[in-house]
Amino acid sequence: MQRRDFLARGGATIGALAIPEILLADPYAPIPSTTLPSGPSRVRGRVTGNGRGLENVRVSDGRSVVLTAADGTYTLLADRSQPFVFVCTPAGWQPPQNASGTARFYHTLDASRDEQSVDFALVPRPGDSKHSLLVLADPQTENRRETDLLHAQTVPDVVKTVGTLGDRAVVGVACGDIMFDDLTLYPEWERAVQRMGVPFYQVIGNHDLDFASRTTEGASATYRKHFGPTAYSMDIGAVHYIVLDNVFWHGAGYLGYLDATQLDWMAADLATVERGRTVVVLQHIPALSTFDMRATNAKRPNTGNSTMNREALYRMLEPYKAFIVSGHQHELEHVHEGGPTHVVSGAVCGAWWSGPICYDGTPNGYLVLNGDDSAVTWRYQSTGKDANHQLRVYPRGADVSAPDEIVANVWAWDDSWRVRWFEDGAPRGLMSRRKGRDPLAVQLHDGPDKPALRTWVDPVPTTHLFFANPSPTAREITVEATDNAGHTYRETLWLG
Repeated sequence: MQRRDFLARGGATIGALAIPEILLADPYAPIPSTTLPSGPSRVRGRVTGNGRGLENVRVSDGRSVVLTAADGTYTLLADRSQPFVFVCTPAGWQPPQNASGTARFYHTLDASRDEQSVDFALVPRPGDSKHSLLVLADPQTENRRETDLLHAQTVPDVVKTVGTLGDRAVVGVACGDIMFDDLTLYPEWERAVQRMGVPFYQVIGNHDLDFASRTTEGASATYRKHFGPTAYSMDIGAVHYIVLDNVFWHGAGYLGYLDATQLDWMAADLATVERGRTVVVLQHIPALSTFDMRATNAKRPNTGNSTMNREALYRMLEPYKAFIVSGHQHELEHVHEGGPTHVVSGAVCGAWWSGPICYDGTPNGYLVLNGDDSAVTWRYQSTGKDANHQLRVYPRGADVSAPDEIVANVWAWDDSWRVRWFEDGAPRGLMSRRKGRDPLAVQLHDGPDKPALRTWVDPVPTTHLFFANPSPTAREITVEATDNAGHTYRETLWLG
C-alpha cells in the first residue's frame, strides 16, 4: 500500500479492523448505557497559590466556565456526563504534576453525587512572560524498539534544548499520536516525560484512541485515564493556550471535526479572554493541510487530514491574534487560511521511526515556540542537530527533474523568509521556489521496498524546495535562509 492510500484510508480501515465482531454482526444492537441522576452536580471549591486564594481563575467541567471570587472560591453547576472539573492555570502559576511529570490540572467528577468539593492548589511559575513551549507532535511509538528510540534520541535532545533556554519558563506539549495504537505503552511516554524534566500537557491524536469504542466519547477513555481532559486551556505569560480534540471517532474510523460541546466550551472560555490577546490553539489534525492537493491534485482535503468545520474555529478566533499549531501529517508546512497563522509541525518520529526524516525531507524533530509577552515566534528543532540546522543543500543532479540545478530544502520556510545563494562568494540573488520531492526522501523512501520498516511511506511533493542553476565552473555554493526575525542560516556545498 502506498503511503497516500494509508493516510486516506487509515481513518476507516484501521477502525474497521478494531470493530468488535458483535457490531459487525448486528450494527443496530442497542448501545449499553448508564443512567445518570438528573440535574447538575454542584461543585464547590477553592483555587489557591501558596496558600492564598486566587481571583478570576477559570474553572470548568468542559461545558461551562466560572471565575473564582476574590478569596479563590467558586461554585460550578457541573454536567454529570462530563468526566472532569479542571482549572485554567493563570499566568505565573502552574498545576502540580502527576508522578509521571504530566500536568495535574484536573480532578475526576463523581457523577453519582449531587454535591462535591474540588480544590486546586497551584504552584508558582515565576517569569513566564518569557516562556518556551516545546511542541512534540507524533512521537507515535508502536513497540519497544520505537520507545527505545524515543528514549535514546528525542529525550536527550529535549534535555539539551531545555538547557539552552536559560531562565525562560519551559512547558512541554505532546501534540497527538503519542502512541501508534498500542495504548499499553503510555507508561513509556510518561517515563520519557519524567526524564525530560519539564511539565507536559497532552493532545489526543487519532492513534491514541480505543478503536473498539462505538463513540468518540468512549474512544478517549484510556487517554483520559492517563492525561485527563481532551479539551482545556491555560495561560502562560500573556498567551492564552487552548487544547482541542478534533479527532472525531464514529465507530468505523475518524475525521477531523470539532463537536458542538467542545465549540460551546471554547466560546465560554474565550468569553473571559480580552479581545486582541494572543491565543494559540493546539490540536492534532491541522485546521487545513494542503497534503492532498499537493500529492494527488485533489480539489479539497481528505476528511482525515484537515478539520471539516474549521470555519467555526476561525470565526471564534477573529477577535484575537491567533495561531493554530498541529501535527498529524509528518511534514512541516505553513498554511494561510481564515485569519490565524497555521503551523503544521514535523514529527518526532519522522516517517514513523523508519529513518532520520519525514517524508518531505524535514528532519525528525519538534517545535520550540517562544512567548515573549504577547509576541509568539517559533523555530524547528531537528533531533540531534543544533538550533541552526534549518536547511539542507543538494548538488546538481540530486533532483533528476532538474539535472543542472542545486536544490535546497528549507523546511521551516514561510513567505516571510528570504532564500539567497552565492557562487564562489559572489551573491547571485534569490533562489527559485518550486514544488518538488526532497532528494533524500526519494533516496530513502521511493520504491515498493523502501523504507524497509514502513514500505507504505512515499516521498511527496513539498513547496519548501528552492532551486538555482550555478555556472559549470562553480566550485562553492552557499545558501542563506533568513527568517522573519532576521536570523540567517547558512549551508555551503562544495562542487569539487
